Parts: sequence; C-alpha cells; structure tokens
Amino acid sequence: MSVTRASKHPIANWWFRIDRLSVVLVFSILFIGCLVLLTASSAVSGKYGVDVWYFAKRQVMFLGLCVPFMVMVSTLTLQRLKLLCSILVLVSIGGVFLTLFVGEGVKGATRWIHIGGFKLQPSEFLKPSLVMLTAWLFSVKEPEIFRRNFVVSLGIMAVIAILLLLQPNFGMLLVLGGVWCVQVFLAGYPFMWLAGLAGVGVLVIIGAYFGLSHVQSRIDRFLDPSSGDAYQVEQGLEALMSGGFIGRGPGEGVVKHSLPDAHTDFIFAVIGEEFGLIACCLLLVLYGAFLYRSFALLLQNEDRFTLLAGTGLIVLFGAQVLINTGVVLHLLPTTGVTLPFISYGGSSTFAMAIMVGLILALTRKGDRYGARHPRD
Repeated sequence: MSVTRASKHPIANWWFRIDRLSVVLVFSILFIGCLVLLTASSAVSGKYGVDVWYFAKRQVMFLGLCVPFMVMVSTLTLQRLKLLCSILVLVSIGGVFLTLFVGEGVKGATRWIHIGGFKLQPSEFLKPSLVMLTAWLFSVKEPEIFRRNFVVSLGIMAVIAILLLLQPNFGMLLVLGGVWCVQVFLAGYPFMWLAGLAGVGVLVIIGAYFGLSHVQSRIDRFLDPSSGDAYQVEQGLEALMSGGFIGRGPGEGVVKHSLPDAHTDFIFAVIGEEFGLIACCLLLVLYGAFLYRSFALLLQNEDRFTLLAGTGLIVLFGAQVLINTGVVLHLLPTTGVTLPFISYGGSSTFAMAIMVGLILALTRKGDRYGARHPRD
C-alpha cells in the first residue's frame, strides 16, 4: 500500500503531521551517541570487569526499546498524553519512595532499584511527566481553580523535593524546581508568588550546602579546586584540550582511560578528545537546532496546555545539555545530569525518549492533509 498525503492510513497521518526535520535532528544525535559510546565503552569496561563492548551493546539495546516507544508517544492525542503522564508521575513518585528502603547505594546516594538484570532510576521519569502534569494543572482559566491548582502543584513539588533530598539527589531537585518555576511564570501567576518561590529556593540551596556534605564539597571544589579532590574535572578539561580542533581520532583517546565517568557524566570530554572541538560544536548545533525548531513550531499553537507543556519540556531538555557541558567545562559544580541521548544509561535514555516523543506530539501539524488535530 502506497503511503501518500491523501491516505487515511495511520502511518500516513503520523508521517505527514510529524515534523520530519526534528526527527532527523534527533536521530543524528542518537547516531553520534552510539558512535561515541563504542569508544567510551572500551575505556571503562576494565574498571567494571565486563566485556569491552558491554556498555555499547547495552546502549544499543536500550535504544532499540526506547525509539519505538518514542514514536508511539509522538502519535498520542493530548488527552492520552495527559493520562500517560499522570500515571507516570504517580509511579515515579512511588519508585523514588521505594529507593529509600530497597534502593542500591552508589557514591552515597540511593537512587536505583534492581529489576531483573537492570538498574532503574525512578527519578528520571519524574522529569517529563511532572512537566506535563504541571502544565495540565496550570492550563485552566477559572480563577478559583487556577489558584487551587497552584497549591496542588506546590504540594506535589514539596513531596518530590523531600524525597529527592532524602536520596539525596540535589541536582535533580534543582533541575525540576527550576523548570517548575519557569512554568509558574509562564502560567501568569503573580510575580510576588514567584519571588517567594525564589526565596524558598535560595533557602533550600543554603540548607543543602550546610546539611549535605557532598553538596558542600562539590561547591567548595568548584569555587576553589585546591580545597578538595578535583581529579575528575581536571581530567575532563585535559581531555578537551588534548583533542584540539579535530581530535586525536576515534579510539585514540588517552585521557578517557583515567576518567571515572567517561561513558556517562563526562562523555562530552571523550567527544572533545577523540573528535575535537569541531565535533563538540556540531553536537551543540544539533541540540540547538532541535530546540529552536521545536520552540518555533510550538509558538504556532494557541492551546494553553500545549504551550505550557512544550515550553517546559524544551527548557528541561536544554537545561540538561547546558548543565552537562557546563560541568565538563568547569563552568558549573559537578552534578549527575546526563547528556541527552549521548550518555550511557537505560533510565536516562528512556526518559529522554519519552520527553522527545512528547515534544514531537505537541508540535505535530494540526488540521492538514485530512488529519485530526492532536487535541481531538
């Protein structure tokens, strides 16, 4: 069966409504991620006592599961997206709560749950689902419900903040809190409310600095590298500098063998060492083009929920890119934020697939080629 714009086939409806340029940009990033992990995997496999291609093979397996799900999410109507994310928020909060009792401790934090032969990080799935739920609550126009929903959203955010601090996962809390405040601002709540939230955020940061030793250590080392162990950051900067403009060549990196998180948080340094500054800039251009394209398409929509949800997701995606690269460049204190679709990790990759699927769904074309609008 031929698939044309006039066809009633579901595949045709999806193909001619989805933004194909965004799809090309996402798959280009996915391809780069697989390529980089092939070389980064060999650098860290010996430290974990696994096969040289262990992490690369598992990441390809993760993508094989995530990409079809991303496509499926991009086909959903707004009502089904709301239902999916409402369920996902509840499941994710429950999962984060369980980590406090049955979670596996890694580097002083209990963020993972073992399920079969895999480790699941429930907090990763909070990111896209919380943005969607917040947008749903803030999209109402009735003044009384509008104010009540803010209190409901604030309560949900407070519960999540407590759970993340108990893990602890302060980096995740900052990202979620920042995006949530952006949505509060865009929804049109009084500026004084936003100022009050900013004050609470400052108090939380101060409390975390004095109450969480690892947060204090990371901030101190960022401000004064001589105050503690800055080995990982130093190695990351050395890898970037040794790569120059064109890099040492695929598989020829040296510094990556002494970089503890070369396949996860510091994979951007591996790109710089082996593929050079030009490749790093190209990757950032791909990220920027996807974000710009998504935002431009989003502005063509007048639906309040779509605008709030789409903007939140775009800000969240962009924040992850900026934070990860900022840490490697020593512009920000170290965090556990991964580079979207590049860093190794099943939970982060799956959460990113959901996020991109939601963005593609929210930026689909409306009543064109005989297709129904996603709001229907």
